[in-house]
Amino acid sequence: MSEPRIGRVLVASLHQAIADLLPTRLEFYENWLNVSGLREGTIGLAPLSAVLSFLRTEGEAYNLITSRAGEYAADWTVDNVPAFERRIVRALPSVLRARAGLRTARGLIRSTYPGSRAITRVKRGIVSVDLRGSLFCEVREASVLPLCGFYASAIARVLRQFDVPADARVSQCRAAGAQKGCMLSVTLNGRAAGSAVAA
Repeated sequence: MSEPRIGRVLVASLHQAIADLLPTRLEFYENWLNVSGLREGTIGLAPLSAVLSFLRTEGEAYNLITSRAGEYAADWTVDNVPAFERRIVRALPSVLRARAGLRTARGLIRSTYPGSRAITRVKRGIVSVDLRGSLFCEVREASVLPLCGFYASAIARVLRQFDVPADARVSQCRAAGAQKGCMLSVTLNGRAAGSAVAA
């Protein structure tokens, strides 16, 4: 049985964020995030785990890189939505734009790895995201800080791309010792905050 492959959008966004923020270390990380693997979509779980493990030793750069990577992944995901569909979504009322944005964000998370998914629930303008199978949180020892900021950054950016102001934060992280796994909280700022936004 072959090893599940990591989604290209995750690998490419991490590669680009490292190139932006740690350019002198890019060659080191390209031992795992190599160009042929990026192009052919053949990066597996072991190389990505190595990259994330080394990134965690880079201090504050880890959070900056994973957040930037989440933004890139969101931008590229929305760019791949057909232009006609994007125009239609942006013309919808804010509640429906938020719903479309959340659907796109869930698709982005599923595309990162076959075992990753997000379950969203909305109540009074707050979206609770139950994040399952976060690759960023596969650690041997508990982390002091949450490690799944990639997803918070990606979700907020997708919503903003659909003209839904949003702020996201990690409220619980499995890597930081949360018993029930990773939970994100997304605040919808604006009319989309109505409870009619169904997940």
